[in-house]
Amino acid sequence: MEQKKLSVEAIEHGTVIDHIPAGLGLSILRQFKLLHYGNAVTVGFNLPSRTQGSKDIIKIKNVLFSEQDANRLALFAPEAVVNQIRDFNVVGKMRLRLPDTISEVFRCPNTNCASHGEPVSSRFYVRVQGRQTKLKCHYCEKTFAREAVAEA
Repeated sequence: MEQKKLSVEAIEHGTVIDHIPAGLGLSILRQFKLLHYGNAVTVGFNLPSRTQGSKDIIKIKNVLFSEQDANRLALFAPEAVVNQIRDFNVVGKMRLRLPDTISEVFRCPNTNCASHGEPVSSRFYVRVQGRQTKLKCHYCEKTFAREAVAEA
């Protein structure tokens, strides 16, 4: 009998973010402030994946992602899957889709933008061009690649 070995320990309750492109796990930990919950977080980097070659995975004990959180994650890892875990079983899988707008997550790179000098929350319209995610600033109306927009 062939015995399977888990690369990352199972959790009883919480969220598993799977199929993160290799190398993005740390960025997602930072962006979503996953270490601030005070719960156990397990991270696997460059794990083998049949579909991606290698992947990152994040498990957060006793924290459930909302659909809004999951879709915000699509800005960073659109192929990721968010699994909700209860009693060591997957009870829900969320396939990600990009939100139409996103607020208070990124800063506009345009230093002349009204969002820099005024007491307003950043707001971007999300568009996909080819395979690249673009963000159009609500205030200055300039469009930027997702990677060019700084995290707030």
